[in-house]
Amino acid sequence: MTSFHYASHQRSLLLVALLAFLVQPLHGVYSFHISPVRCPSQVWKVGSVGPLYRSRSAPLADQHKSQHKTCLSAATSIAPGGSQDDQTSTLTKFKKFADNNFFLLGMVVAVTMAKIMPSLGKNGSILRPELFVGQFGIMFIFLLAGISLELSELKDALADVKLNVAIQMAIFLAWPFLIALPITTALRKFAPGLLPPTLLDGILVMSCLPTTVNMCILLTSASGGNIASSLCNAVISNLSGIFVTPALLLRFFGASIQLPFGEMIVKLCKKVLLPVTIGQLLRQTKAKDIYIGNKKRFKRIQEMVLLSIVWNAFCNAFSRGLGLDLRHGFTLLMLLPAMHLMFVLVLRKLFAGWNGRKEVVAAMFTGSQKTLAFGLPLVNTIFEGNPNLAAYCAPIMFIHPMQLVLGSLLVPKLSKYIEDEENEESTS
Repeated sequence: MTSFHYASHQRSLLLVALLAFLVQPLHGVYSFHISPVRCPSQVWKVGSVGPLYRSRSAPLADQHKSQHKTCLSAATSIAPGGSQDDQTSTLTKFKKFADNNFFLLGMVVAVTMAKIMPSLGKNGSILRPELFVGQFGIMFIFLLAGISLELSELKDALADVKLNVAIQMAIFLAWPFLIALPITTALRKFAPGLLPPTLLDGILVMSCLPTTVNMCILLTSASGGNIASSLCNAVISNLSGIFVTPALLLRFFGASIQLPFGEMIVKLCKKVLLPVTIGQLLRQTKAKDIYIGNKKRFKRIQEMVLLSIVWNAFCNAFSRGLGLDLRHGFTLLMLLPAMHLMFVLVLRKLFAGWNGRKEVVAAMFTGSQKTLAFGLPLVNTIFEGNPNLAAYCAPIMFIHPMQLVLGSLLVPKLSKYIEDEENEESTS
């Protein structure tokens, strides 16, 4: 029997490294680490595939086989920038992070894209975001809200008079009289040069507006809050705001006001009540089962619509500008989010004592936000021809994207806030 003995283990190791390189897929940069591990001498039979060990006892032969495998793994380490397991683990962690923080990452992308190309996403651009996002997208969200809501939940939300009255008081009384009026009065007295009087009046105008028509509901839904309560109070606020907002402005500015009440009611019914009603009718069909079976996908669609609204709002803001001095603009940029966030935290504290956490989240978003969709037309109608109209509109335009950003940042924390309560209830 003819056999070959490899006396030098270095030559054997180099051969193994070369073979390993040839059979591995060609990707990345390979690094070979030659280990000075000493392999046992082997006998190879000419024409055979495997090693033929010297005539020894079976256990000893098995021991040498094990040593040979150890030698092979120690001799070659082929790492395209790290092991494949490490790369898979890193990719998995990144995907999980992106999935858990989709909304926050989306906010960064939306604002960045709006800054880079504001003309692409502003109203009237080739993409027509005011139509596909501002109308169809919002109506689709309320359609989903109608499908997802049990009729009994809507009835319960309407029947919770105590909660509804408290939220409406937060919108129309606490915001203007406990937040805006004291702050603007203090600024007029103690820091008169910080903001001009017209912008301080604009903050008062903003505080008298109803809550957002859609944003509070979308953020409540994204956080897992009580959608029915948020929907009911948004509708109540915007219907009553047609009468309450002019009365508040009359109180602050003492001017007679006329508003197109009929047009505003038609817009509210078309944008909110009609798609919710259609959604309730669709609950009687297979659409309900489709929604339940794909709830996570529909929630992601809701988040993408919300991000589209943020993108459109910032594109409009960056394209149009506000016609303010840089110093005044910076002051509003600091003051308005601080006022909004302070009120959100106050609402959480006030409502947490006598409501479930889902209702608390609904109250936080519904009670703290101010509408741009109804606010700008309303203010333009009330103060038409007033030389200070731009200053009265500026705070509304500033706070609109800011409350979107702050609300979006709160969504993950409020989701966990609600999940903790549900976990406590399931374990008790």
